Amino acid sequence: MNQYDVAVIGSGPGGYVAAIRCAQLGMKTAIIEKYPTLGGTCLNVGCIPSKALLDSSHHYEDAVKHFEEHGIDIPGEVKVNLEQMISRKQGVVEQTTKGIQFLMDKNKIDVYEGLGSFKDATHINIALANGKKETVEAKNTIIATGSKPSTLPFIKLDKERIITSTEALKLKEVPKHMIVIGGGVIGLELGQVYKRLGSEVTVVEFMDRIIPGMDGGLSKELMRSLKKQKMKFNLSHKVKSVERVGDEVVVKADDKKGQEVTFKGDYCLVSVGRRPYTDGLNAEAAGVKLDERGRVEVNDHLQTNVSNIYAIGDVVRGAMLAHKAEEEGTLVAETLAGQKPHINYNLIPGVVYTWPEVAAVGKTEEQLKEEGVAYKSGQFPMRALGRARASMDIDGFVKILADKKTDEVLGVHMIGARCADLITEGVTAMEFRASAEDIARMSHAHPTYAEAVKEAALAATEDRPIHI
Repeated sequence: MNQYDVAVIGSGPGGYVAAIRCAQLGMKTAIIEKYPTLGGTCLNVGCIPSKALLDSSHHYEDAVKHFEEHGIDIPGEVKVNLEQMISRKQGVVEQTTKGIQFLMDKNKIDVYEGLGSFKDATHINIALANGKKETVEAKNTIIATGSKPSTLPFIKLDKERIITSTEALKLKEVPKHMIVIGGGVIGLELGQVYKRLGSEVTVVEFMDRIIPGMDGGLSKELMRSLKKQKMKFNLSHKVKSVERVGDEVVVKADDKKGQEVTFKGDYCLVSVGRRPYTDGLNAEAAGVKLDERGRVEVNDHLQTNVSNIYAIGDVVRGAMLAHKAEEEGTLVAETLAGQKPHINYNLIPGVVYTWPEVAAVGKTEEQLKEEGVAYKSGQFPMRALGRARASMDIDGFVKILADKKTDEVLGVHMIGARCADLITEGVTAMEFRASAEDIARMSHAHPTYAEAVKEAALAATEDRPIHI
């Protein structure tokens, strides 16, 4: 029986980062993954493939709508080759997952392809892909089994016409009309992909706004921008049935007045969140407790009620984000090595990769009001930037929230071009407890989108932005 200092169950961003950090710190490490490729949801059917399709569809939309204005004439009709688009996406996925395998080899981490389940607190049974079974012994185990798409109890997913994000990444045709149930990150990103490619897209959302967990200003601005792109929104609608009739999908919902509304399309993307995935883990054999939502219960050190077993990422409490899982994987590895790491969960950024991109870190205005915190707000529109006008990306703004007395930055919220990258400035500033004035006095290169961050900081500091 092979023995390890650490066994990691699951090879997503949390799992593989945890394994690498454990190996770097001198621990004999194994990783157990039931699928034939490493990388989990993020690399295989999540973050990476969806961004590949977002980029490809963005190029197509630019060619059709914007090239002529830039002085680029394309003879003949620009056409979508969906098969090639999906093929390129898959190539990106394969290249990335092979990179994870290289990192496993480089760090001398043993990889087991098979379903890992607890025999007891220190032994893991592995049903190997080749049909054989093996048991390994581990002093410590890290559960990193991630999440799966959720659905509603009355919806039967046929994975052909009534689909999740997994199937939406490999369609063989561009839908005529895609109905998206859920106005969160995944639904909006994939909805925009197919809207660009020619689909009619209708979003049906239970809440009274899209991206409901983010600052209200971002929600309003994103919906305004997506409406300009001809996406349709039905907010405060409670879906009550989804039925397939031949090649048509019929969705029925009650609007905010309680009146029934019917939507008909050829595809329905069910995007109502994700659920922690512990199926087949046999956690009870190790004595590991799960909460009422199926998540693994952990303390502040991500330790379960069984002292040598830890859990990270989507399978525990908190935002289901790849970068949050990575930080947790590193924290557990360093804790096992006797170090004293920490994570400030308030400073884990959230991003929506639509165009315009949406990104945020820290407290929203709604949260500050609810907590009774006295704050000031500075906001600057992207359209006032020379860089934004040069690229024709004028939608959006940057908003900085700061403590009214101390000027410490409490939240940074932005929507516009390249905000997924720009938000790191906000994270860095808040990690070092910067004031709005600190950001305002930093030199920002011109012309850049980042100048909007400086201007918003000026607006928050003394209400003195320069360019508006």
